[in-house]
Amino acid sequence: MPGNVLTTGSTVLCMHGASAILTTSNTKLMVDNMPALLESDIHSVAGCPFQIPVGPGTKPSPCIRIEWSAGATQMQVNGVGVLVQSSIGKCYSPEGAMQGIASVVNTQMKVSAK
Repeated sequence: MPGNVLTTGSTVLCMHGASAILTTSNTKLMVDNMPALLESDIHSVAGCPFQIPVGPGTKPSPCIRIEWSAGATQMQVNGVGVLVQSSIGKCYSPEGAMQGIASVVNTQMKVSAK
């Protein structure tokens, strides 16, 4: 699915509203003077407030990382698709449980890919 290319200047949130720390191994493709994100990138999440019910209380279960799929097929860096707005970011807990899908809140508007 086509969409605007995500860069290190984009804004991505876990489903509980915490910000992803967007870094990349990409040093070759710049979009609007920022590195494009790749499907192989794993992003840390800062400050997720999510808690799960345990007995009479709750237990912290924050999203700590986002792993991606559905990168662009027609724009790649070293054979790895760049991330676009329609890419799927799966949010994971410290125990490795998938807790939901990340939201792309903001990205550059100059370059799109499919």
